[in-house]
Amino acid sequence: MKIPSPTAPRRDVLKAGVAGCAAALAFPSITFGAPDNRRLKIGLIGCGGRGTGAAQDAMNADSNAELYAVADVFPESTGTSLRSLKEAFKDRVTVDDSRTFTGLDAYQKLLASGVDVVLLATPPGFRPIHFEAAVEAGKHIFCEKPAGVDVPGVKRIMAAAEKARIKGLAVVSGFCWRRSASRRAAFEQIANGAIGDITSYYATYYTNPVKPMQPLSARKAEWSDVEWQLRNWMNFSWLSGDSFVEQAVHSVDKVGWAFQDKDPVSCIATGGRQIAAEGGNIFDHFSAIFEFPDGIFAHVASRQQTKCDNENADYIRGTKGLCIIGKGAAPVIKGETDWRFRGDDNQMYTQEHLELFQSIRNGAPINDGSWMCHSTMLGIMGRTAAYTGKRVTWEQIMKSTDDLAPDDLQWDSSFTPGPMPMPGITQVV
Repeated sequence: MKIPSPTAPRRDVLKAGVAGCAAALAFPSITFGAPDNRRLKIGLIGCGGRGTGAAQDAMNADSNAELYAVADVFPESTGTSLRSLKEAFKDRVTVDDSRTFTGLDAYQKLLASGVDVVLLATPPGFRPIHFEAAVEAGKHIFCEKPAGVDVPGVKRIMAAAEKARIKGLAVVSGFCWRRSASRRAAFEQIANGAIGDITSYYATYYTNPVKPMQPLSARKAEWSDVEWQLRNWMNFSWLSGDSFVEQAVHSVDKVGWAFQDKDPVSCIATGGRQIAAEGGNIFDHFSAIFEFPDGIFAHVASRQQTKCDNENADYIRGTKGLCIIGKGAAPVIKGETDWRFRGDDNQMYTQEHLELFQSIRNGAPINDGSWMCHSTMLGIMGRTAAYTGKRVTWEQIMKSTDDLAPDDLQWDSSFTPGPMPMPGITQVV
């Protein structure tokens, strides 16, 4: 997928522009090809469970790194996160009150605090503007998946990722399965022809709801629309991208991996919501079928419902055999040549950060920007096909102008997200 030219910003998170803040910030001292043995300073943007986990993984990955600053919209999140991390890492968590930032502009203050590496772990609706600002500020980046929630946002990250490459900034994605030793071994077997040519791919992501929508009775009178939606961010597409783009995109990413990140031809999908909720506009189940060249189909099915059978597996069939991942302790291949992963699997969440820090220290920063954006685009393509009930082509999705976020987001804003999508009524934009 080609990196397009940068597009004009489509939203202002605060009236104070990002460019003015970023322009005054220094670029990192890393030089291509030169080792970097400094004690690296980590900044965490987004202090929820995933962000706290990412900070812990980063600290485990590099013993010469410190957590230097944190940022979140909610003060209680920074407090909870710091208590947990200080207990685990003690003197390597050097965050004090002066480097604990809250509010919608907290990320700007963190980028100006002197950090070297930033971990982007907020709801993905904020990912494009945070990613752009981090690149402009010259920071190395861990970017949690997905890379945005709509096509305009992902294109912004694509363009910024190319700037990061030119500047020599490392960009590592939170699509963690690509750092799993067992999955890497299985996909290497597939790439080397162990199952022949791929003829079909079936992936499942059946699980419970990650964060169910709170009842309206839980909303405090002083909470604005924006605060209420942020406290329930999983349930609003402008913040999460919906369950297919936020969670099942892990399976979509493995499809992209198996097909060597080639563009699909089209996608047709179904989806909807069966569990009633007061508010929110996301589906709780999807079934998307991607058509790749030569009439090869990949099917990704997901569900977030209770009291149902759960499964997270991949069934990759080829002309010479079948690879099964997720059913049993290790990936297996059954066919002309049987194979099973028999090595020690790794902690893939730590491995992401290990490779990030190694690339920085070796003076050879890696950049996952292109493929992490491609996988996110695949997820958006599947969601769009389900929302509309239309067969969506890759060309259509790459031209999409559908922008899910409010244009001028303020903490006290009144904002009503789009209604629950209705296939046959909702249009491809």
